[in-house]
Amino acid sequence: MIAPLQSTSLAPTLSAFKRIYGSGHTQDSQHGSLHTVWIVHFRDHIAMQVSKSNKLANVCYDIRGPVLKHAKRLEEEGHRILKLNIGNPAPFGFEAPDEILQDVIRNLPTAQGYSDSKGLFSARKAVMQYYQQKQVEGIGIEDIYLGNGVSELIVMAMQALLNNGDEVLVPAPDYPLWTAAVTLAGGHPVHYLCDEQANWWPDLADIKAKITPNTKALVIINPNNPTGAVYSREVLQGMLELARQHNLVVFSDEIYDKILYDDAVHICTASLAPDLLCLTFNGLSKSYRVAGFRSGWVAISGPKHNAQSYIEGIDMLANMRLCANVPSQHAIQTALGGYQSINDLLLPAGRLLEQRNRTWELLNDIPGVSCVKPMGALYAFPRIDPKVCPIHNDEKFVLDLLLSEKLLVVQGTAFNWPWPDHFRVVTLPRVDDLDMAIGRIGNFLKSYRQ
Repeated sequence: MIAPLQSTSLAPTLSAFKRIYGSGHTQDSQHGSLHTVWIVHFRDHIAMQVSKSNKLANVCYDIRGPVLKHAKRLEEEGHRILKLNIGNPAPFGFEAPDEILQDVIRNLPTAQGYSDSKGLFSARKAVMQYYQQKQVEGIGIEDIYLGNGVSELIVMAMQALLNNGDEVLVPAPDYPLWTAAVTLAGGHPVHYLCDEQANWWPDLADIKAKITPNTKALVIINPNNPTGAVYSREVLQGMLELARQHNLVVFSDEIYDKILYDDAVHICTASLAPDLLCLTFNGLSKSYRVAGFRSGWVAISGPKHNAQSYIEGIDMLANMRLCANVPSQHAIQTALGGYQSINDLLLPAGRLLEQRNRTWELLNDIPGVSCVKPMGALYAFPRIDPKVCPIHNDEKFVLDLLLSEKLLVVQGTAFNWPWPDHFRVVTLPRVDDLDMAIGRIGNFLKSYRQ
């Protein structure tokens, strides 16, 4: 949006220019056409400004926010920054299975044109069969949309559903894209609390208390980012009963459904709710270590006959973006049907399990820090006891940590947690790096005060 400059402080300067050069359209022997050049430059650089859309006023994604800019500056100055802020497996030595890469490469000659707007038939069929194995009823080929990562599909799902002022229940803490997507679509995110004292499971009473006539949908993130919680059948059934009573659409983010520790079991939300409209989001980024492929999907289940208008909206948005990245779609069938190498990383000698264990142990060894044991995903969400180390601004805390220790973590409020007493770390670095990094956090907290 281009708008006139609001301040009038430069008006005298502009008047002076006009007195010297006239209107900017005259020419004399001394100044020639320079009049026009000065006036045009003044107008373009001083009198006009370009502003972001008002729709972005309350949209935040602080995982890649202001503190990351400081980290990039430090890197440009020659510092080595250990980035514990993003669940990106590749920089930490996690490589995609060879068979996935080979299939993508071999299909490149036929992947140069657009695909169907929903995606390749073979890939969508593999997704359909995946949910059949998970006991989800009634998902057909046409109920599956492939996307440029789950992120694109979340934004599409919200844009197609929400009118201005509609409310969506989102967990606190959440993966902040959910809150941002609701806001960008004109909706109002209402955050229900997850209970740290109860394995970070959602507080059903808090969800119930926050449902209003404007509530349109309920978001479930399981396994959860950032807490690593994996929800029990009873918790999921309680959430779905509230959705049933209030006729809510259910959005289930299950991108970490294969990354489970110890005896944790993931239950697909849609398998418990054949009577509810449920959109299930998943993809290859984490479990198959191809985050850069941006290969995700959403599957729609439940009473679709009652949601034809909404589905038409999703169709429209899918058509507008033409299609998802076609080469990466060729990875889906091989990934879902091939050897599940992620399981090797979760065995007692597997990297992911060892790193989860070490992260949890080291964090709890820091005086004043406690951490619920993550049962899934790639993160830990520790708490800093305000009686031991009072922190009033957790963004300042992570910036100060970065400047002092050259470590990048993410503040808890970036995940819409309402208090500045948590932060998130990824558990992807090797054990030696975790020892070093979390040791630095502990040393930093010994003397840190705000």
